[in-house]
Parts: sequence; structure tokens; C-alpha cells
Amino acid sequence: MPVDPSHLPKAEFFGLLPDEFHALVARWGWPKFRAKQVRDWVYQKMVTDPRSMTNLSKHDREKLLDTVNFESAQIIRRQDSNDGTRKLLLAWGTANAETVMIPDADRRTACVSSQVGCPVGCKFCASGLNGVKGNLTAGQIVEQIYALNRILSAQQERITNIVFMGMGEPMSNYANVMKAIRILHDPQCLNIGARRITISTVGVPSKMRELAKEDLPLNLAISLHAPSEPLRRELIPWAEHFSLDEILGAARYYFDQTGREITLEYILLSGVNDQAEHARQLAKLCKTLRANVNLIRYNEVESLPFKRPTADDVVTFQNILRNAGVNAHVRKSRGRDIDAACGQLRRNEQQSEDQPVQISV
Repeated sequence: MPVDPSHLPKAEFFGLLPDEFHALVARWGWPKFRAKQVRDWVYQKMVTDPRSMTNLSKHDREKLLDTVNFESAQIIRRQDSNDGTRKLLLAWGTANAETVMIPDADRRTACVSSQVGCPVGCKFCASGLNGVKGNLTAGQIVEQIYALNRILSAQQERITNIVFMGMGEPMSNYANVMKAIRILHDPQCLNIGARRITISTVGVPSKMRELAKEDLPLNLAISLHAPSEPLRRELIPWAEHFSLDEILGAARYYFDQTGREITLEYILLSGVNDQAEHARQLAKLCKTLRANVNLIRYNEVESLPFKRPTADDVVTFQNILRNAGVNAHVRKSRGRDIDAACGQLRRNEQQSEDQPVQISV
């Protein structure tokens, strides 16, 4: 029995690679250049309403309206910091996720989410306080960057860099994250260089090794946060799944295959992992691989006991690393006057975490 086309789900534009969109319009009998015209409207002119795509016929515009979803997210909350940071809470039905734009000189970096919530459960993080509700699709990941570009377009600016450091563990949503990256990287779409894209993981060795074979010079960051196995397992419950030695072995493999130096992300928690002994342990660990260290002063989360370290402790920690020959930098704190901590805006907005969240996977 033939299927009524009106009952078929619409294609999600932001989840389609160029070849996939070409194949779609070819089934409609459209010439290949028509797909390029649509992509130009969306990615270059920031137009997602087919009715405004004036070089398409009325029939073609109606076809797009009937069969393709363009922007599907709602901005349910926006926060603007005095330092220029912009934070959005996007919703797709009852699923929501945060995305952030961080300005720095001529860079406009998007910090994007890969999941609704987070499975890792770091003791100091708001993202995983209620676990993970599901994966974001490739299209939902790409749409985060598009939403930020819409805001930046008022100043004729665009996202230049992307870090997968928002909600979720990217390696737990590997297929969707990699498809999103290929769409973001494609010159026919957002044309963001692979060297400007960073994937941050708490450490999933098998996926780290798989990433090394993707033939993309992506940056790999490891959310370390502790220089020893016992302290790391205390702070990061997920750490019980993979030993630190396994993770560092996969990191060395990634460097050997790609030539890309690893970044170790280290959130400094006052009195927990920010003392001189921890810095010396971290320096010793860094000698085992090609890595640089990003030190991050903790952004407090209401209801959690962890505190932001003092400036003196941060400087002392950094100096110990540098004196040991480690390339260590202190990341600037951004968005301190808004819900700066990852997952905090979503947590504050959510009416009831106990309600099941439905998302497409």
C-alpha cells in the first residue's frame, strides 16, 4: 500500500551532509544546483524560511515547507554577560541543552552540548546532577552553532571555533558528534576548520583511538581534574570504567597518529585538587605524553560543596607546572555574572527533573 507523503517525517536540514541533501532533492527531480541554492540561503544568508528563498519557484518553496525542517529549536532562555559571553538554553520539544558563545579577541568560540544531561556525574558539575536523558542528534548539535551565528550576525560576525565542552560526554554520542563535525567542517556548510574544533572527553579509550583514524586534525582534550587514580575516582564516578593508564595510552596513540598535542583540562577545586602536592603529581604525569594543561578556576554551583580556589593558589599551581617544563595556562573565567557553570542554566530553568524527557535519537 503506497505511503501518504504527508505522513512522512520531515527531513532535518541541519542533520544532512551535502550529498544527503543532494540525494533528497534528486528524488524530487530537482537539479543539483538547487540544493546549493538552498544551502546558500541557510548558511550564507541566514535564511531558514523557504518562503523567503526568492530565487526558487513558488512550487519549490512549498515543497521545502512540506518536507524539510530547518530551525526546530526554541530559545527558551538567553543570558548575556558583561564580558560578551552569550549563553542560550535551546529546546527541542521537552529536550533542552545549553550552548555558549565566548568572545576572545577575534575568536568567537561556541561551547556546544552533545547530550541532554550527562552520564559522567562529576561531583562538582551541574550537568550530570540528574544523569543523562538522551543523545542530541547531529542536526541538534549543528543547530546550536547556527543559533549563535544568528546572534552574531548583527555584528557581521560568526563562530570561528568550536569546543565540545558543554553538556554531555561526546564519546558517548560518537556517531552523532562525528556527523555534526563533518557538517560543520564541510566547505558547503559552515566551513569551520578541523583544527578549530576540540572534542573534550573524560576518557573513553576505544573511542579516542577511533577518533585518531577519522582523518581529521581535530584537537583532543581530556577532562582530567585529578593527577592520581584515587582522587580522580572520588571526583569522577565515570572513572571506574577506564583506568587512567588506559586513557593516557589512548592519548599517546592519538598524538602518534595525528601529530596533535593533547590538552589536559584541569578544574581547580579549592582544597581538593589545587595544592602543591597535586601540581607536582600532575607535572610527573605530563612527562608521560605530549600535552599542554588548561587550568580552570571552578565556577561555583549552588547546592554543591566545592569552592573556587584563591588566585594565589592558582598562581602557585601554575608555577610548579611551568618550573617542571609543563606548558600550563590559566583559562580566563567568562560569564561569571550569569549562570557560568556548565549545566547551571538548564538546571535553574527546569521545572521538574523527575519528568521523563523525550528526544529523537
